[in-house]
Amino acid sequence: MKIYFLGTGTSQGIPVIGSNHSVCKSTDFKDKRLRVSVWIHWDNFSYVIDCGPDFRQQMLVSNCQKVEGILYTHEHSDHTAGLDDIRPFFFKQGDIPIYAHQRVIENLKKRFDYIFETVNKYPGAPAVKPCEVVNNHPFSIGNKTAIPVNVMHGKLQAFGYRIDDFAYLTDVKTVEECEIDKLKNLKVLVVNALREEPHNTHFNLQEALDFIALVKPEKTYLTHISHIMGFHEEVQPKLPKNVYLAYDNLEITI
Repeated sequence: MKIYFLGTGTSQGIPVIGSNHSVCKSTDFKDKRLRVSVWIHWDNFSYVIDCGPDFRQQMLVSNCQKVEGILYTHEHSDHTAGLDDIRPFFFKQGDIPIYAHQRVIENLKKRFDYIFETVNKYPGAPAVKPCEVVNNHPFSIGNKTAIPVNVMHGKLQAFGYRIDDFAYLTDVKTVEECEIDKLKNLKVLVVNALREEPHNTHFNLQEALDFIALVKPEKTYLTHISHIMGFHEEVQPKLPKNVYLAYDNLEITI
């Protein structure tokens, strides 16, 4: 299974529009971060987790040829606003399955009503197959099983996902112990680490490191990173062994 980091930045991306922060001015490609998302592919199967406003650009750069489903973590725009850009995949493949909490599906129906329309549908619009994700109810994607991991993004519920020995958790602030039990014996954990300073709805760096110490994966990649975290090449050497800052277009194999 290959994990391709389509985007590793926060809701504004890096560089931030109009910012003169030194990280936003960096020429290092590892400091340039699109909105957070990953592409997971194995054998002949291909899925993405989240579909943000940079989705079109991410698909072109990664050369992703098909998307057989989208797993959503929650409804915030930096994770969902690219839904219309599934059109080329829809034209080739037909309706695209989307997996999400029912609350998220209802949110998408309001924002993208023309995609969900079944009567007098505009012929150029894509279509999706909504699949409700319920906590403690694993579901199939391709020939693998996705296990929902319930987390809290401040006061908002969100889902992470475990697939085989890989788990992806973004926009996390707190996780109940019963959910942490789902994360035993991971080879790779991806988890958010926004910045060093505390934040109301995201792990800061120390909280992420404490969580990693609790879960004990073989390797961890940090994502959903703010420019305030600092330069990639300065932050990475300070991290513990087997903890890495992810960066856009990094691909790992599990």
